[in-house]
Amino acid sequence: MPLIDLSREIHHRTPTHPSHPPVVVSVWNDHREVKRAGETEFTSKALYLSMSDHAGTHVDAPCHFDPAPDALSIDQVPLENFYTEALCLDLSQASLRHQITVDEMESALAASGVYIKSGDTVLIHMGVNERLFGTPGYLHDFPGLHVDSVHWLADRGVIAFGVEAISPAPEGEPNFKAHMACAERGITHMECLWNLDKLVGKGRFRFIGFPLKIKGGTASPIRAVVVLPD
Repeated sequence: MPLIDLSREIHHRTPTHPSHPPVVVSVWNDHREVKRAGETEFTSKALYLSMSDHAGTHVDAPCHFDPAPDALSIDQVPLENFYTEALCLDLSQASLRHQITVDEMESALAASGVYIKSGDTVLIHMGVNERLFGTPGYLHDFPGLHVDSVHWLADRGVIAFGVEAISPAPEGEPNFKAHMACAERGITHMECLWNLDKLVGKGRFRFIGFPLKIKGGTASPIRAVVVLPD
């Protein structure tokens, strides 16, 4: 059962969207401090983490982009939504800051040799990590989906889509339009994925990306994993 880890490491000052607070990781206690329990001496180590619910590889909850009072928080979204069939589209030739069109999505789907089913998760490889990770451009220069492409995915019944970048669409107005389209169509998306290049040409597979049970959460870090067919 081959597994591919799609999750980015969470570490001190992990790159995050500029609208969210930084990730802070520090040592709470470590093995230099000797403790006692009765006659037993021991040491232990623990870390302290402070971060947004949108830190690292994460999935957005409906209430993040839907202002309706009944929009679901991350702890209310059915777990089945994070355990789905999936496929990956190769759009790695997209220019930086480009809004990927419906025609480009359809061409990538045809080239994949597979099809989209209702309830799928669609992962979209745009070569963001290879080209931008570790540079200032990672926060600003990524390509993403045109809002019409978000609707194209929703029309095909997808439950979620995922990208490598910190946003599903290029920086600025396109990003907010993409979020609003997700709210309108009742789908969501994952951001800051890793290793999508390893899924190109692999056909259909199983996606797993369970969130933390954050009460009222607008998103959650996930350990995103793909299970490839044997």
